[in-house]
Amino acid sequence: MALGGNALLRRGQPLSAEVQRQNVKVAAQALAPVALRNQLVISHGNGPQVGLLALQSASSPDLTPYPLDVLGAETEGMIGYMIEQELGNLVPFEVPFATILTMVEVDPEDPAFANPTKPIGPAYSEEEAQRLAAENGWTVKRDGPCWRRVVASPLPLRIFEIRPVKWLLEKGAIVICAGGGGIPTMYLPGTRTLVGAQVVVDKDRASALLARELEAEVLVMATDADAVYVDWGTPRQRPLGRTTPQELERHDFAAGSMGPKVEAACDFVRRTARRAAIGALQDVERMVDGTAGTQVLPAT
Repeated sequence: MALGGNALLRRGQPLSAEVQRQNVKVAAQALAPVALRNQLVISHGNGPQVGLLALQSASSPDLTPYPLDVLGAETEGMIGYMIEQELGNLVPFEVPFATILTMVEVDPEDPAFANPTKPIGPAYSEEEAQRLAAENGWTVKRDGPCWRRVVASPLPLRIFEIRPVKWLLEKGAIVICAGGGGIPTMYLPGTRTLVGAQVVVDKDRASALLARELEAEVLVMATDADAVYVDWGTPRQRPLGRTTPQELERHDFAAGSMGPKVEAACDFVRRTARRAAIGALQDVERMVDGTAGTQVLPAT
């Protein structure tokens, strides 16, 4: 179950702990019925949160700003803690939980390093975004009606903690891992020295890799839309119900929002011949059952 950043913090909401806690509580109410009937692994977005921490870190004139990999680790702990607590309040007391700090390997030669596309942090007016970009050396791009900071988002190659996740599942735990796409790391060229990478791995692509490694029966991506729409924003827009990777690839989807979810779903279904679903958080139970959202199925 991959919880989108917008499923945890809606557009325009303040980035306060109270608001995030309330949204996690709503997410937990949707997840609890699924957790009672399934082995459950939860991943989540962190774009707004890691952007806020980056702003806070950069605001101190006496400190070098914390790197994105360290900030990613912080968000995994923060969001995982809230999910554990709120979902734990709704399932039987004896159900164990574990949040795993999850390192993900990326390739330092990935072409994504030269083309930042992943939005992080709050939304700005164009004037404010350009000012902050000049002051902090950011790359900023338009994101719908507003502007946001963007960073590189290379493909995930490996989830280092996959074995501990499997061990926890064998003991019946609900596992929260690969938060924000995981903590981005890479090997220095020509060495076995692992270091942090100043990128944000896409949460949906990392979730698809996680689901493959765990041989999950279904990959569910919860967002703020009830389905994948074609011709979005036009009078011809329509939701897709049951579809296949081949059908989805005939359409174009926004790179900063639905595009990575569609790519992740297609990749998972093609590699495993299993099912993926994309839709609204409140529909997660029916998405698992195959009766809501966009259901991506193997081609027959």
